[in-house]
Amino acid sequence: MVALLAALALLAPAPQPHDGFLDFAKTPRRPGNLVARTGVVGHSAQGRPIEVRQVGDPKWPGELLVFGCIHGDECGASAIEPTIGGCPDPSADIFVVPNLNPDGSAARSRLNADGVDLNRNFLSRWRPSGSPGDPEYSGPRPFSEPETRLAARIIRALQPAATIWFHQYRGQRPFVRAWGHSVAAGRHFAILSRMSFRPMRWPAGTGPNWQNHRFTAPAFVVELPRGRLTSTMRGRLSKTLVRMGRWVRED
Repeated sequence: MVALLAALALLAPAPQPHDGFLDFAKTPRRPGNLVARTGVVGHSAQGRPIEVRQVGDPKWPGELLVFGCIHGDECGASAIEPTIGGCPDPSADIFVVPNLNPDGSAARSRLNADGVDLNRNFLSRWRPSGSPGDPEYSGPRPFSEPETRLAARIIRALQPAATIWFHQYRGQRPFVRAWGHSVAAGRHFAILSRMSFRPMRWPAGTGPNWQNHRFTAPAFVVELPRGRLTSTMRGRLSKTLVRMGRWVRED
């Protein structure tokens, strides 16, 4: 077992030499320090661009990282902007990956173009499951997909103080779920957003599972109802993300 875990660890994306990755977030700030800027940081299996958006004041350490969509048919949160009245908040620095799975979105599929469930393709407790096209196919090996390797690279580069993964499920009431050391942050988001909270163990091979086992910073999930978000829900989530960005910030 020890030998197997050591072999799997070698599959995890290693730090890469500087090649301009996330340089757009390091350029001089605009007057007044506030920014709302976007950069392409990678590409999907079919070559579609994957963007990161930075909103707020870059002077603050303790960034909040948000993944708006990992399953291609659960992208309601991809349009959420962490702003107040449409303006970046001067008290937070928030990074948003609107859509980690643009191929799945284009095909209206949960899976990526290789037929892999990206949220079963991370290293932590990964196990082979299913075959290409199955709803929870974990891929041929951990981090086999360019999208999950990119997510790991973003997380390593930013070292965020907290990470939020948005999903959508078939229920009608949104809720927040977390486990282990991410419970406190998840509960706090639930209070701010007026959602219920559920302590739930992470499924094998998921992004939060990998993050919470590899890093001390919390990562948790927000489950929203299916379909397009109402304007009221979008507004509530925008404000909550800003308030979470302030909460995780290191003064």
